[in-house]
Amino acid sequence: LTRVLVERRVRALAYETLQPGDGSLPLLAPMSEVAGRLAVQAGAWCLQAQSAGRGVLLSGASGVRPAKVVILGAGIAGTNACQVAVGVGADVSILDVDPAKLRYVHDILGGHVTTVMSNRANLEEEVVAADLVVGSVLIPGARTPRLLSRALVGAMRPGAALVDLSIDQGGCAETSRPTTHAHPTYVEEEVVHYCVTNMPAAVPHTATFALTNATLSYALEIADHGFAEALRRNPALRRATNVLAGRVTHPGVAEAAGVAVTPPEQLLDALS
Repeated sequence: LTRVLVERRVRALAYETLQPGDGSLPLLAPMSEVAGRLAVQAGAWCLQAQSAGRGVLLSGASGVRPAKVVILGAGIAGTNACQVAVGVGADVSILDVDPAKLRYVHDILGGHVTTVMSNRANLEEEVVAADLVVGSVLIPGARTPRLLSRALVGAMRPGAALVDLSIDQGGCAETSRPTTHAHPTYVEEEVVHYCVTNMPAAVPHTATFALTNATLSYALEIADHGFAEALRRNPALRRATNVLAGRVTHPGVAEAAGVAVTPPEQLLDALS
């Protein structure tokens, strides 16, 4: 795809790389929020017996322990997944490498979640004990790191479920491969995998309004000032560029494609 965009000199901006100065991802946030909330719904379905799952109810029942849910990544998707999982009464752990994010999750959920610093030992301990793992790891503009080896997935409980929200960026498990809404799951290493790309498409009404609310101001800025001038005025739009004037302008995309990166500032005059 990158090669074709370069050859055809497409002016390509990516939702997932538009970043204001605070490092947030405002155009990715609505879809991450929706996907995170959907992940727990999907995971609950995967754990049911007819889906080849363990036959576990997330909330448990009177006298029966709730399911253990492990969430990898405390970004927007992970935090929303955490809120839903806690809300239905699951036993929830969330891992991240950023103590500030873990502190935030702990604060907003009033201590009803176990926050765990992400390292290899903690990751393995949590994952092998999980009924449901939600992978919500993101590196803007780059491939998701594969945190779960095939051996680690194989060490999970038979019938456990993995919902890989990172699949659009390659997936966080060696066993992950893209699936569709029509055929959302497969079983590998005795674990039910749900790796649907573009998960928010399952709820198009909600997703469309959420995304439009976030996108409209940037679209109006380009319409009002023109493409080149809008990029000059707004650093966030410049960071969103992936391809301009036949050059790759985002470092993560350039690294993944194995080509040199050209800062977008050097190409703006060619767009005027």
